[in-house]
Amino acid sequence: MVEDLKRKVLIVLTVLLLLSSAQAGSTDRLSGHQCTDFQTANFLRGSKLKVQFLLFTHSSPSCGELILADDGIKNCSFNSSLETKIIIHGFRALGTKPSWIEGLVHAILHSSQVNVIAVDWIYGSTAAYPSAVENVTLLALSISQLISKLLALGVSGTSIHIIGVSLGAHVAGLVGHFHGGQLGRITGLDPAGPKYTRASPEERLDPGDALFVEAIHTDADNFGIRIPVGHIDYFVNGGRDQPGCPRFISAGLQEQAGVNMRKLPKEVKVYLMTSPSAPFCVHHSLVEFHLQKTRNTVTSIEITFFSNSTKDTAKITIPKHQEMGKRLLAHSVPLCQINRVTLKYLPKSQFWRKDESFIVGKFCAAPLPLASNRTTSCLPWNLTLPSKTDISYELPTACA
Repeated sequence: MVEDLKRKVLIVLTVLLLLSSAQAGSTDRLSGHQCTDFQTANFLRGSKLKVQFLLFTHSSPSCGELILADDGIKNCSFNSSLETKIIIHGFRALGTKPSWIEGLVHAILHSSQVNVIAVDWIYGSTAAYPSAVENVTLLALSISQLISKLLALGVSGTSIHIIGVSLGAHVAGLVGHFHGGQLGRITGLDPAGPKYTRASPEERLDPGDALFVEAIHTDADNFGIRIPVGHIDYFVNGGRDQPGCPRFISAGLQEQAGVNMRKLPKEVKVYLMTSPSAPFCVHHSLVEFHLQKTRNTVTSIEITFFSNSTKDTAKITIPKHQEMGKRLLAHSVPLCQINRVTLKYLPKSQFWRKDESFIVGKFCAAPLPLASNRTTSCLPWNLTLPSKTDISYELPTACA
């Protein structure tokens, strides 16, 4: 996704980005200030906390401007009239710069004109994970002091958006807690699980830490937290390892995404699916199968959508003594472009008992989200599905 954004940048801007991507200590030709890079720590030298705040702007997206501890904010390129996004990385076992940081900064600045402040706490996040956890509170205090200086400059607290990755998500939560939950927004990308799954809300990211708290879970089966920690929690592909991706992933981030900031739910889980390749977005449909009569065993039916160029499959499971089963089916093209659906009845294989040779029922599908009048469309006849046999039907759904 980030690479796609880079390719869309104008040639002139691309040249400027390349010219400004020199190592620490170089000078940005456009702004004239010194460029500072992330620190590199030796994981054998302990985990003393040394924090740097690097400012990135729309005019210098590849040149980190060091914000000094005292009155540096007044003398740097920070624009108090713009929104501010603060990025906090997580545990860095080998003491290296996060490989994703530049891509995320560029993606944010490409989509909106804001201040981006990257928090470099490489030293404090290196070595053993428990040592990094011990530095969380002190780091949160340091970031909180920076935000207090921004507020003193006239920056609105609601214009501050903190993006925390892994352990950084809980740092963001503490920062928000120190400011009474009145900062605008916190986004947790794979909030860390170890040491935090059973922690109190005051110790980790929770919905009270900002006016809007969201979390995106893509590694809950490994190092990510499994419990909801925000107003809305997105569990992408079930929140576990992602298709077509390495074990760890970080997203690009959209603006409010249609969320009403005035009436926020609490700890809502949202599940969605992605494709294994760019652009990753897929269409979601609700598929249902209604048995003509209930059965005293579990019923499994494989559903496959076909378009002119795609094929997507899901399996419906109907519990015993129930009439209907439903499933979310992700597909690459809109439902109205699906021209054929194949259904296959999968009987249970039992040594002592043979399952029925066919089932009868009705198939229905609807694009998600459902409209208020429920736009589910069903094939207008009962279907007879023989055992382990693909049966194809036209799926007449018109595009709006």
